[in-house]
Amino acid sequence: MLLKHKREELTFLLKCPECDGDIEVPDDVISGEIVSCPDCGMDYEVEITEEGDIRLKPAEIEGEDWGE
Repeated sequence: MLLKHKREELTFLLKCPECDGDIEVPDDVISGEIVSCPDCGMDYEVEITEEGDIRLKPAEIEGEDWGE
């Protein structure tokens, strides 16, 4: 995990599990937030462990129920 300084905002640079592209995650990210890979478009849910590590897991896509 690399720290990158961008526009006075720190970001974590993580590798996309799908395509190995770089995903920038803001340092103030919270568990449950969704981030997307700019290369392949895959969406990931951020998970912060008790140790403070940031993990990415594929975001679950929920279909609309349209009031049914």
